[in-house]
Amino acid sequence: MTAPLGPDGLHPAHLAEISARSARALEACGFDSLWIHAGSERTAFLDDQTYPFRPNPHFSWWVPLPDAPDSLLQIRPGHRPRLLFHCSRDFWHLPPSLPEADWVRGFDIQPVASWPEVLAALPPPDHRTAVLGEPVPALEGLAPAVLNPPTLLRWLHEQRVRKTDFERACLREASRLGAKGHVAARAAQDAGDSEFGVHQAFLAACGQREMELPYRAIVARGTNAATLHYQNLERARPGKPTSLLIDAGASFRGYGSDITRTRPARSGDDFAALVSGLDRLQQSLCARVKAGLAWPQLHLDAHHGIASLLRETGVLRISADAAVDSGLTSLFLPHGLGHLLGLQVHDVGGFHDAPLGEAIPPPPRHPALRLTRRLQEGMVVTLEPGIYFIDALLGPARHGPKSSAIDWNRIDQLRPHGGIRIEDNLLVTGDGSENLTRQAFAALSS
Repeated sequence: MTAPLGPDGLHPAHLAEISARSARALEACGFDSLWIHAGSERTAFLDDQTYPFRPNPHFSWWVPLPDAPDSLLQIRPGHRPRLLFHCSRDFWHLPPSLPEADWVRGFDIQPVASWPEVLAALPPPDHRTAVLGEPVPALEGLAPAVLNPPTLLRWLHEQRVRKTDFERACLREASRLGAKGHVAARAAQDAGDSEFGVHQAFLAACGQREMELPYRAIVARGTNAATLHYQNLERARPGKPTSLLIDAGASFRGYGSDITRTRPARSGDDFAALVSGLDRLQQSLCARVKAGLAWPQLHLDAHHGIASLLRETGVLRISADAAVDSGLTSLFLPHGLGHLLGLQVHDVGGFHDAPLGEAIPPPPRHPALRLTRRLQEGMVVTLEPGIYFIDALLGPARHGPKSSAIDWNRIDQLRPHGGIRIEDNLLVTGDGSENLTRQAFAALSS
């Protein structure tokens, strides 16, 4: 029996597929050539240090190189893609080496050392040449070429929504690495490590530097979990066991996982019961994910499920339907249920059903929803309901007209735990989904 191809073995088919998709997009938008700039390193103000480099995701769609600043890709339908690979002549830093992986066989690769060399290697651009990338001076002077044409960007964003087999394999591997990090973080929590210590354990298990992660990890103990994008890492070890929320993922070939788990300080208390209840709700929502599902409806159903949980635990004194209809559940879940995932953590294409379609707005009471369309086979989405006790939201409500609908004694009992979020990554299929996250955790425990 032939072994299944790994991610790199799937890249030739990926390259053929995205070449065809891009050719259709270029023809629809009136272009016959596309130049994609990988991006440039940025130097800090009044310093000689650069910020961590993040490549243009449109470049990464073609070229699985995380560190190729100032390289440029030339795409012409009917021709092999041409990579002008920037190799600086520098004795301060190790110059990049020409890539030698199997995927390079699909490209014509030419080393270049400067922007003049890049431009000398390319034909003069005309009005049918589109250029994608950050507006650096070398690209801004390329008229009549069109820099970042909005219509073409919309077309290409739509092409990136449905993942190829190569992309799916990369996302599975990113999930596997992320799950390894979460298992190590769980052990560090049990050992009483600080937020910083838990974070270091996560990095070590993933085998990645912080700058290589798809996003800055959130590691929040206790009340810190009430800050949705908590950005600090406390160094002090907690004096007593505390709950832990960790929202962290790993990267593979430019694709990222986005995984969140919340663990209570101890089992058997009210907060632990709430965590278990949210986990059951999250899994029931995951079970409904399939092609054709209207994501905003699933988001609203999540609010109904959370309202029922809060009613059962005594936080709410009104019915679940009344809590949702009045907007009360948004005090406890102010963010969207999830988003598209791929080369970007909040991947593109979440608001339009077609390249030139009108934007689909989120429900009026849920403006933070990042995905408003129906799901399609091949999409990868995150699904991340949460319940939080956020002072900035609950403080005004305590003295507002809906105050009587909430048991504030219960709030005060739960506030020290900050909040709960449980997040999985799912590949949408025709009749359901593949839960990349739960699959990765199960493989580690088998």
